[in-house]
Amino acid sequence: MAKADLAVIGGTGVYKAKMLENVQRLGLETRYGKVNLLLGTYQGRRVAFLARHGKGHSVPPHLINYRANIQALRDLGVKKIIATAAVGSLNQEMAPCDFVLVDQFLDFTKTRKSTFYEGRFRGVEHIDMTNPYCPSAREFLFTKAKELGLKIHQSGCYVCMEGPRFETAAEIRMFKQLGGDVVGMTSVPEVVLAREAGICYASLCMVTNYAAGISPTILTHEEVLEVTQQLQEGLSRLLMSVLGELPLEKSCKYVQGITGTP
Repeated sequence: MAKADLAVIGGTGVYKAKMLENVQRLGLETRYGKVNLLLGTYQGRRVAFLARHGKGHSVPPHLINYRANIQALRDLGVKKIIATAAVGSLNQEMAPCDFVLVDQFLDFTKTRKSTFYEGRFRGVEHIDMTNPYCPSAREFLFTKAKELGLKIHQSGCYVCMEGPRFETAAEIRMFKQLGGDVVGMTSVPEVVLAREAGICYASLCMVTNYAAGISPTILTHEEVLEVTQQLQEGLSRLLMSVLGELPLEKSCKYVQGITGTP
């Protein structure tokens, strides 16, 4: 059985893992569906790379099989996940081309399978989500980003929408009043499932634009892709710095003690 220590989940505009060596393609079968990913090595560590939206960005955010993805990473033995995501900003201090390490979320998704606990394989359980994103992994990412001279924000609240449409200006005004900083379409239920699976999870968000009603122009997917490409060099440098040195032990108390197979 193939194994991996760490995993990178690539969001919009992040479809390759050029830093990995000895790369092999895997198709893993889980009880939730098949998952295609890459497995390689970086500085002696086994690293899995999973393109969240599939080959050629073919899967929209509301149809991603989040449970299969996280189950596959758990089956590989992954201890920590670094997930990238493109986001719009509700906060003027978080400008396009900035990085944000979100520490909270607001969930406005509607139709997604958001838990492994459905009373069958794992029974019924309730997990604590006071701090959904791993504090120790976030701190490590922040320190490395500052060393590399990247503009990064240490915290922020991620508003997760169902998608695939962008938000209305009225929704953005509401989210700002609720305390949201950035808006995207993928962090939930991914972060929740990782917690249930006992995997430390940190989300590295790339601000691609200001959100609806704040941006002076209409929102387009092309704009998102254009800005993520501008951020690729900084993102690659940060990931290479982190993957080689991120402690593998689970120092995050929020995932310790979760056992069993989802």
